[in-house]
Amino acid sequence: MAGIDYRIVHEVPGRLRLHIPAMGQPGCEAAWLRAWMAAAAAVTEARANAPARTLVLRYSGGPAARAALLHRLGTFTPERVAGAGEDGVREAELAPIVTTLLTLAALPWLTPPLQLVLTMVNLGSKLTKGADTLLRKGIQKEVLDAVAVGLAAGSGRPYTANATDLLLSLGEYAERRTTRQSDRLLRRLLRPDPVMAAVERDGGPQHIAADAVRFGETLVIGPGETIPVDGHVLTGAARVSQSAVTGAERPLPKEPPARVIAGSVVLAGRLRVEASRVGADTTTARISRFVQAALERGSDNERRARDLAAQQAYLSLGTGLAVYGLTGQLSRLQSVFLVDYADALTLGVPVAFKSAMARAAERGVLLRGGAAIERLAAVDTLVLDESAGLTDSDLREDAASALSRLRALGIRRLVLVAADAPQQAAALAAALGVDAWHAEVAPAAKAELVAALRAEGCRVGYVGEDAAALGAADLGIAVARGADIVELGADRGADVVLLHQHPAALLVAREIAGKTMGLMRSNCAAAATMDTAILGGAVLGWLSPVASAFVHNGTTIATLLHARKGVAVDDAPRRPVTHQLAEPSDVLER
Repeated sequence: MAGIDYRIVHEVPGRLRLHIPAMGQPGCEAAWLRAWMAAAAAVTEARANAPARTLVLRYSGGPAARAALLHRLGTFTPERVAGAGEDGVREAELAPIVTTLLTLAALPWLTPPLQLVLTMVNLGSKLTKGADTLLRKGIQKEVLDAVAVGLAAGSGRPYTANATDLLLSLGEYAERRTTRQSDRLLRRLLRPDPVMAAVERDGGPQHIAADAVRFGETLVIGPGETIPVDGHVLTGAARVSQSAVTGAERPLPKEPPARVIAGSVVLAGRLRVEASRVGADTTTARISRFVQAALERGSDNERRARDLAAQQAYLSLGTGLAVYGLTGQLSRLQSVFLVDYADALTLGVPVAFKSAMARAAERGVLLRGGAAIERLAAVDTLVLDESAGLTDSDLREDAASALSRLRALGIRRLVLVAADAPQQAAALAAALGVDAWHAEVAPAAKAELVAALRAEGCRVGYVGEDAAALGAADLGIAVARGADIVELGADRGADVVLLHQHPAALLVAREIAGKTMGLMRSNCAAAATMDTAILGGAVLGWLSPVASAFVHNGTTIATLLHARKGVAVDDAPRRPVTHQLAEPSDVLER
């Protein structure tokens, strides 16, 4: 399927409503299409309505952005985007909310029997979902919610039943929307904006889609244009920003025979570039695959959250039945059933991890999912391989400062591994302030050294390029040299990839991981405290079912929003004084 047909239904500045006849058909799923357009830099909001086959886009940037968005829509390809339409996070439908509001508005005009009929019709989907969940998965949150609203309706309280259903639907809508917004933080890494390329063919430049460029072809890139391939400069001179790829802010001068990477932007000047890596082999495509694989890897905290969700459902069930047995009050039973400790965990944990991955990527650090974040926050020993380049002479002062700050972030032991003679290794170790050093270390011995430290009880992170040592450590941290991101992230098993060769990147990675785990702990503690208070109020009869649903859903949504906001990072290390003299991303030219 090459592109899709569309029609502009309505348009005002900054907003487009499009009718897409193929939406909902195989290869044009609404969630995938919405995710594809949401990844565009100019888009501030994207909504897809599958039944109506419409797509609404809010954007900034004026006519140029509008043209780029329509071009992007025309290049849509039916590939699954991580986080889009998966794991039950579907396009949030407003229909249940609207239906319940209409039901509540109609109740005063109806006789009690008709009120009951209308209420049961409105609650039909929730009751059916609860029954289906019970049969397939056993006692889950959906089962208890269905029982709570069903009991209210069956006991002659249609207003309570519908109001509770409204709050549950609003909560589900807000939770799904927040989760999708967290996915959007990463989609620009997964699906970079398509760009056009000016290729020299048949004696002149031809404008074609970037993914149609062939190996060895010559491209012409001018000011404001995105470099669509990895390659080498043939002629010309320009200042190029690689911040969208590596996180390094300082533009780099490029002239023959410098290397350029896909996703970089020419700020001034003009270049003729020979393509050496195109399509799926470019740096941006490799980053996309790294992030895609990271999103598919589960973490210990995510698994624990799912296990806890199953346990908490039985806790709510047991508590509710005990309260009803002692008091005989259905309202208390319903209020208890509407409290679920696991909501904030099962949704908040992955949202926090995605936020951390996006925050790190902005700073030139790729994190291989939640498991990598957990291990990065837990390591207490770092083995620094001199071959990684973080301790080069022009960066040594910055490296010593970064290592000192790493100690403040919980790293208790720093070990230097060098191929140099003992005298040179000792001098470097003294300059860096490490705890131990090893000279003339052969490649095969690096993994043995890591294993020995782990045997002592250390949680070891290895920073280097040796595949065996990366695999032997609790956490493997690799430094990308040129366009070898996929090899470091997949073939060599690195959990973390630093996209530029500067010790500050290592500091940023540790800080983000540590603060993210702290954020998760504080969120979980706050949510558990609030839910315990809500449960207590429900047990004592202080909270009606409506109040219980309102306060519980509010707590869950607040937790999700806090997780999506992510952690604040001290960016000072990104711009050290020596950064003015030696740009770490120059390593990409080697």
